Amino acid sequence: MICLGIEGTAHTLGVGIVEDETILSNVSSMYVPSKGGIHPREAANHHVSHFISLLKKSIEKAGIDKEDIDIIAFSQGPGLGPCLRTAATAARALSLYLKKPLVGVNHCIAHLEIGRGLTDCNDPVLLYVSGGNTQVIAFMRGKYRVFGETLDIGIGNCLDKFARELGIKFPGGPKIEEMAQEGKKYIPLPYSVKGMDVAFSGILTSALKHVGKERKEDLCYSLQETCFSMLAEVTERAMAHTEKEEILLGGGVACNKRLQQMVKKMAEERGASFFCPPNEFLVDNGAMIAWTALLMKPIPIEESAVKQNFRTDEVEVTWRN
Repeated sequence: MICLGIEGTAHTLGVGIVEDETILSNVSSMYVPSKGGIHPREAANHHVSHFISLLKKSIEKAGIDKEDIDIIAFSQGPGLGPCLRTAATAARALSLYLKKPLVGVNHCIAHLEIGRGLTDCNDPVLLYVSGGNTQVIAFMRGKYRVFGETLDIGIGNCLDKFARELGIKFPGGPKIEEMAQEGKKYIPLPYSVKGMDVAFSGILTSALKHVGKERKEDLCYSLQETCFSMLAEVTERAMAHTEKEEILLGGGVACNKRLQQMVKKMAEERGASFFCPPNEFLVDNGAMIAWTALLMKPIPIEESAVKQNFRTDEVEVTWRN
């Protein structure tokens, strides 16, 4: 079976083609705002203008004809409304034109499934960290359950907002990671873990108060160390609670090498196994949508409305025991 997947939850438009468990193509284009954060309608306009070229490129790279495609899939949520609707509209149009079944995929679960598929892990706890999402997820009793999450903003959003105050263009995470490597002084920031959940807005506010008073490199270092320590702690708690012995990273922020080091060390100290797919499949991408859709059942077009607040634990995970 060959599936074409369309990812369009936020700033990235991705088109990927997967045949069974082989990724045939995975192409994308990212909207970068001229200033500030993501403007949903501008991002959606970017997706509209780039979709046809990405679709052609993906099919050409896969070495197939459009008639070879068996399933059309799209990111149904969670995400930014205008972006989600653009991807969904494109998927519906392709489904009708090619007369192929349509599958709506939960974006968060797609990160988990592509990670499971591309690594040797089987039943992991997923630390999912991106711009808009921060969750600790694990499979239990027929669903992917959320054992901990952010109570306010996502970790990526926190890093990007801090970067903007330093004059760093979007996306700011990679530059913060680079600057943090030059940090020499830890500046105490609020450590906000609430049970199994985390909160980043207070840390961000505190860090911003130090801008202009401390070295930027030290601030980046301190922000990373504090936030990533919080994430490692709640992930370890979830592993202890679920008694699972594998940890998987997913989401764009998981590209951060320091976060990988900290979570890997935590896993090793527990005698657990650490897994992280290549960066291409950590960031938002179409291949993860296609990969996950091949595990799922098609839906009628009438049920393909997007879900901006699509919860991970809403999905019945029928493909796992």
